[in-house]
Amino acid sequence: MNKLQKFASLALALPLSIALAACGGGATAPAPTTTSAAASGPKSGTVTVWCWDPAFNIYAMNEAAKIYNKDNPDVKINVVETSWDDVQTKLTTLAQSRETKQLPDIFLMQNNAFQKNVINYPEMFSDFSKSSVDFSQFPAGVTAYSTVDNKNYGLPFDNGTAVLALRTDVLKEAGFTADDFTNITWSDFIAKAKVVKEKTKKPLLSNTSGSGDMAMMMLQSAGASLFDENGNPTISGNQALLKSIETYKELVSSGVLTEVNSWDEYVGSFVNGNVAGTLNGVWILGSVQTAKDQSGKWAITNLPKLDGVTGATNYSANGGSSWAISSNANYELASDFLAKTFAGSKQLFDTILPSSGAVANWLPMADSSVYAEPQEFFGGQPVFQKVIEFSKQVPKNNTGVYYYEGRDAVSAAVTKIINGTDPAAALDEAQKTVEFAMK
Repeated sequence: MNKLQKFASLALALPLSIALAACGGGATAPAPTTTSAAASGPKSGTVTVWCWDPAFNIYAMNEAAKIYNKDNPDVKINVVETSWDDVQTKLTTLAQSRETKQLPDIFLMQNNAFQKNVINYPEMFSDFSKSSVDFSQFPAGVTAYSTVDNKNYGLPFDNGTAVLALRTDVLKEAGFTADDFTNITWSDFIAKAKVVKEKTKKPLLSNTSGSGDMAMMMLQSAGASLFDENGNPTISGNQALLKSIETYKELVSSGVLTEVNSWDEYVGSFVNGNVAGTLNGVWILGSVQTAKDQSGKWAITNLPKLDGVTGATNYSANGGSSWAISSNANYELASDFLAKTFAGSKQLFDTILPSSGAVANWLPMADSSVYAEPQEFFGGQPVFQKVIEFSKQVPKNNTGVYYYEGRDAVSAAVTKIINGTDPAAALDEAQKTVEFAMK
């Protein structure tokens, strides 16, 4: 079970009003040979969709079908449960065999893998240029994941905006509130977290040893990437990355972040109260809320920003996914369906939020009365509304074709730097590792 499936399934066990879940240099793509989606009148036909997780993505797609069928009763949305790993394998296999006719009309793709697939297999995708989707209604930091050559190839679905979640009762014991950790820098955070640790004996954060996710979130918060616009790695000498790793090292060495050995230990650290906070994509709040005895004792805020880095912000992301239209699609029908549901229906997102915890990337949901409801677990905060507002300010991040290779190389560098390796040397080695992989 991958991370998206694991946390989406977790959401079903949570109270309905507060559930949150997981999700989690290339070729030029050809222009799609499609027809306009602007035709009027009810549609007919079948739209086949590949996606995973019955409790999350599949549930959302089936609810979208119900809404679309009100005006288009002769359209069938055929959802085929397909794990993320199988989606990736099928795409690769069909691209290599040039069997595009076996593609569905729509398929779901993890955001961090989107550019890689469009660039490697452009013949498998249609872009949204002839659809009626208004991409200005989605955060630029999210649409960037699936944009290639200034064309949108993905419609953002679930929200991976990062949040800092803190135990307010622990903060109070140390003389702080969540407001004291809002719109601050990492140096401010570390100074205050040391006070919390001294007075309560609790670190504010934890992280899985060997994971570079936190450093990657710091990097994106400054609008920086591991690759340039041409897809070349920029790990060696990357000042924003170096500052991110140095900051992470200071979190560990100061004792305000504790490293653990596994994902289960990471979740257990804040659920069991050994750690008084967590920083991750919004989907992590599904795990936070399993500690039912802590209801009312949590609050969320934005992230600390990097000190002295040009473009640094208090916003980032980790995870999320987007819908793609294949080159084999009934384009008019598939694009119309997506435009009128995942890019046009408040009813859809209001419906799926309580049951699945699928937080929208679609910005008009910031005005939803459902999203504005106070959440008891988080001290009455309108959590969903706050996340939408945060998402508007997440900087763009260029993932490129070799994102996962870059992330893994950086993760290895973080471990070496914490253990005493010279940071510049560790990043030089990471750069060479990625360059070798690219050959």
